[in-house]
Formats: sequence, C-alpha cells, structure tokens
Amino acid sequence: MVELKTDTSIDAMYAAGQVVGQALTAVRNAADVGVCLLELDEVARGVLRAAGAASPFLGYRPAFAPVPFPAVICASVNDAIVHGIPNGYRLRDGDLVSIDCGAELDGWAGDSAISFTVGTPRPADIRLVETAERALAAGIEAAVVGNRIGDIAHAIGSVCRTAGYGIPDGFGGHGIGRKMHEDPSVPNEGRPGRGTLLRHGMALAIEPMVIASGRDGYHAAPDGWTLRTNDGSRAAHTEHTVAITETGPRILTAR
Repeated sequence: MVELKTDTSIDAMYAAGQVVGQALTAVRNAADVGVCLLELDEVARGVLRAAGAASPFLGYRPAFAPVPFPAVICASVNDAIVHGIPNGYRLRDGDLVSIDCGAELDGWAGDSAISFTVGTPRPADIRLVETAERALAAGIEAAVVGNRIGDIAHAIGSVCRTAGYGIPDGFGGHGIGRKMHEDPSVPNEGRPGRGTLLRHGMALAIEPMVIASGRDGYHAAPDGWTLRTNDGSRAAHTEHTVAITETGPRILTAR
C-alpha cells in the first residue's frame, strides 16, 4: 500500500533528508587516497550522532541477507554497484566510489547516494558519474502529479541506455517514509504511462545505477551484500529522496 504523506510529514522528512545530505557531504570531503572505508563510516556515524538521528542501514536484514548490515553507509568501490560493506580497504588513486546513506529522525527516513572519484579521475569514470546524475535528474523531472512510475523509470532508462550503459535488473528505487523501504518500487527502466499513478504526498527514493560496459549482469559477493558487475566493469549509483507535490518534485535530500 502506498502511503500519502501530509505536508507536515514531508517537512519532517526534509529534516531527516538534510541529515543524510550532511553525512554524504562529510564523507565525500573525507574521502582521499589512503583513507579506509571504515573511517568513512565513522565520519557518517558522527554526523548522525550529532543530529540525534539513527541509521536505517545499521542492523538491517532483508530476506536475502546472510547477516544484518554492519554499517551506516554502503561503500561500493569500482566494480561494486551497491550495498558494499565498509571494511579495511584503503582508497587508491583513481578509485570510483559510491556512498549510500540513510537517516531516521523523529520517526521519518531519508535515503540518498553519491558517486565520485578519488585522486586522479579517469575520463570514463567522469562520464559514468555524470550520466548517473543526469539519469537521476531526468527521473526527478518526471516525478510529477499525474505521471506514473513508468514515466520515472523510462526517463532514467533512456538516459542510461542512450549513453551505452548497463542497468542491473531488479534493483532500483522505492517508496520511503516511516520506513526506509515502502511501496511502490521504482524501476530504473520501464514503459511510460504504466504503473502506479503519482499523487501529491507520495515520497520516493529514486536511484539510478549504471554499469560502464553496457552489460546488465551482476552477482552477489561472498559477503552476501555487495553486488558486483559480472565483467569487472565499473559502476555508479546516485539517489535522492523526493516528495511528489502539486507544485512539482521536492528534493528532500538536497546537498
């Protein structure tokens, strides 16, 4: 069931989203050659703690997961698409990093992700990240009252496929509110005019994922969480929590 939020609830979600944005900004600023992924997780924990917010990631265990998630960020490097568990890996020059973070504040959740390069960027990685960001912008632009979920999915998929990139099947965005994951699902590819009708008060986490090689294949790493490209090519992931309103989409996790 899709829950419609009141304007007051959307404002509360904006407060949670701002904590997420602050955490991602702090992690991005701390990320440098030689920095450990666990250190980045500690940076995000500090931001959440200072804001009095909790993490919807920490301890989360969906049906597919062998263990609860042990961190407050997902840190996915190079060929990792999403759900990377922060560990002792130290960032190297040229790494492509995707950071996903959430926050729960006063009973409401926010969820957002960024991708960036560390040190000397590869031109191909810059293009990959820029495409993911353009796909996110296109998806948000389509998130208007009267459109349907398929319009968002089509907007995202069109940008990604036109650029020649792959899209991991079965993974995409989702509704969000009292919980991090709510109805409806928001695919990253689809047919326009199909799916759930967008109404004032809906809140969605829109999150494109792109694979550089143009192939869609992926697999779960031995940790049971990290999703990696089958061919070892690099991936990027971007995300915002967005409210559907009569005056247009409102980005709740704007940085």
